Amino acid sequence: MCSFVRNTVAVLTLACSFVAHSAKASDTEHAWDIWHQPGVHALMRHAIAPGTGDPENFTIGDCSTQRNLDETGRNQARAIGERVREAGIELDVILSSQWCRCLETARLLGLGPVTEELALNSFFRDSGTKKTQTDQIIDRLGALPEGIKALLITHQVNITALTGIYPRSGEIILIRVDENNTVEMLARLMP
Repeated sequence: MCSFVRNTVAVLTLACSFVAHSAKASDTEHAWDIWHQPGVHALMRHAIAPGTGDPENFTIGDCSTQRNLDETGRNQARAIGERVREAGIELDVILSSQWCRCLETARLLGLGPVTEELALNSFFRDSGTKKTQTDQIIDRLGALPEGIKALLITHQVNITALTGIYPRSGEIILIRVDENNTVEMLARLMP
């Protein structure tokens, strides 16, 4: 019980100190304000799931074969969702990788209905689909009608492919896709 309380306190402390980091030193706007701007979308790495990769017997749809959130990760996801609501961020589209740790993160955020998106699935084991999946996500975001705000819950490798950033568990990267389908990284929200 003590370790549960200690983990919960650690996650709540992290969530309360959710710090905004600008993409460039010249950025003067606060990241939460940036998120309110039209055309800004968010990439989020799933909450804390101890370990790396997945077991050899990994199967989509069977969480018992996957690396999953622990209680610290579940608490982290809930706390991040609460912070997003407090900031008044309204999301129109929430997409998630089909991996259980991403789907659970997305649902625990409590920010709206979650849609599974194959292109957000991890290519950690097989980078052969990296370009195709990355292009599909850029195209999907670029095709969203003006005024629609999306949150995508995915994996480190996917976010790194899109932005060049190696995100922490629970980190949110704010981006915009321009008319040339180029991803512009705007800000980071650290857990």
